[in-house]
Amino acid sequence: MIEVGSPAPDFTANAYFPAENRVGKLSLHDFKGKWVVLTFHPGDFTFVCATDLEAFQAYYDKFKANNAEVLAVSTDSVYSHKVWVETSPRVKGVKFPLVEDINKQISTAYGFLNTATGMTRRGTVIIDPDGIVQYISVFNDRLGKDVPHIYNAFINLKYLYEHPPTPTEFDIVSANKGEGSQVLHIRIPDSIGKL
Repeated sequence: MIEVGSPAPDFTANAYFPAENRVGKLSLHDFKGKWVVLTFHPGDFTFVCATDLEAFQAYYDKFKANNAEVLAVSTDSVYSHKVWVETSPRVKGVKFPLVEDINKQISTAYGFLNTATGMTRRGTVIIDPDGIVQYISVFNDRLGKDVPHIYNAFINLKYLYEHPPTPTEFDIVSANKGEGSQVLHIRIPDSIGKL
């Protein structure tokens, strides 16, 4: 399994691009300089997965406005992705790319392959513009993703990225903070014991 703070494993794969109704190659390194949100789902035409993609689509414009791309990844083919977008009432509005991982290399590299089923585990990875993993979550296959939480985590990680720490001063985002959270500015040693 990858870790927060580690380089995101690069990959090149086929993807279905619903916004253009086309199939083409996509590489993670193509997004250098942008945030990337990888949303892994066990399989097309399954029940919770459709709700995940629908929820990410509802936030897609917000992610894009903040220099982020959303990529959906599963062990399905681009052909399956295309038909799913065309036939599912929940998925038909999706505009972000759906990445093919038939050979399971992406799921394996990220630690999301369920070896018992051969399918991808449900989860999310947020990668910063430098290609470093900043957020990882893995879910029970029957539990849909909380996309508002994921978006808020992204916005707060983006703030922290744009305000790098020094050894004696840094900003933190406290628990239960949503979008546009007020951050706390920490000064060492003055802030020790003050929270």
